[in-house]
Order: sequence, then C-alpha cells, then structure tokens
Amino acid sequence: FEEQYAMIHRLETNKLRNVAKFFAHLLETDALPWTCLEHVRLNEEETTSSSRIFVKILCQELAEHLGLGTLRDRFDDPYMADVFAGLMPRENPRDTRFAINFFTSIGLGGLTDGLRKHLKDAPKRILEAQAAAAKAALDAASSSSSSSDSSSSSDSSSDSSDSDDSSSSSSSSSSSDSSSSSDSSSDSD
Repeated sequence: FEEQYAMIHRLETNKLRNVAKFFAHLLETDALPWTCLEHVRLNEEETTSSSRIFVKILCQELAEHLGLGTLRDRFDDPYMADVFAGLMPRENPRDTRFAINFFTSIGLGGLTDGLRKHLKDAPKRILEAQAAAAKAALDAASSSSSSSDSSSSSDSSSDSSDSDDSSSSSSSSSSSDSSSSSDSSSDSD
C-alpha cells in the first residue's frame, strides 16, 4: 500500500480509480490491515491532486460497502487513533479544516463530526494552555526573583557584618527588609 500510494501520481485516472477500488476491497474484507492508512497524510502540503483522488475513491468505496456509520466508528476507534492521525489530523487547525472540507466535498461529511467538535473546542484548549504557560512563567519568575532577593540580602549581610556584627543579625533575619532597605538607600543617593 505504501509503495502504491507513494507512486499514485504516476498513474492515469482510470488506473488510479482501479487501484483505489482494489485497496478499498482489501480493507473492507480485512485482507489488508487498516494500519496501512497511517501513510496517508491529508493536508495541503503533503497531498497531490492524484493522491486526493485516490483517497476520495478509497473512502467513497469503503462508505458504500461498509456503510457510513461503520466507517465513522472505525475512524473514531480510540485504539486506532494513531493510525488515522494523518487521515483525520487534529494537531494543526489548518490541516483539520482541510480534512473537514475534503470529506464534506466528496459527500462524506458525516465522517468529520469528531474533527468538527475538535476544531470547535480548539480555541478553548489553546486559551487554557496559554493561561497555564503564563502561570508557569509567572511562578518561575517569582521563584527566581525570590532567590535573587535572598542572594542579594546575603551579600548585603556579609558587607554589613564586616562593619557591625549586630546589624548583620538583623538584616539576615528578614531578607525582604534588607532588600527594601538597600533599595531605599540607593534611592537617597
């Protein structure tokens, strides 16, 4: 299957149609494992007009012989999700839209219900991911600033311990007080 799909652009339309029908027959009778479809990546960049015609005829034949409901169940099977990830792309919204438009245009829009739901929920997932990333960045920034505050207070306490031992004990007891007092002394200069 992989070799035929890679060379599909070299076939004329009638031969391409026959090859697609042949593979559809092999798939529907389970003579060929459905894992062979992992080589199909349905997006604008990786498909040619010939490969799109091949996928169109293949899917239409499968839907005709298996039924649209059975084919949808097969494509939505969580166990086979990795195999159909190229045929039903979910990682890039642009590719998802392309697949939805492709299947809708060939009369198999019923296969795209899961993709449509995924695309509809994508902005919500993106916002949640951005919020989580911003929170993680904020947490990382606050932990690094608190560690720099404590290192600056230890520097100031070592400087003050050279001049006066009593002031070093008070500055080391509160790192935030020493950092704010060093800030106020630099403002007065």
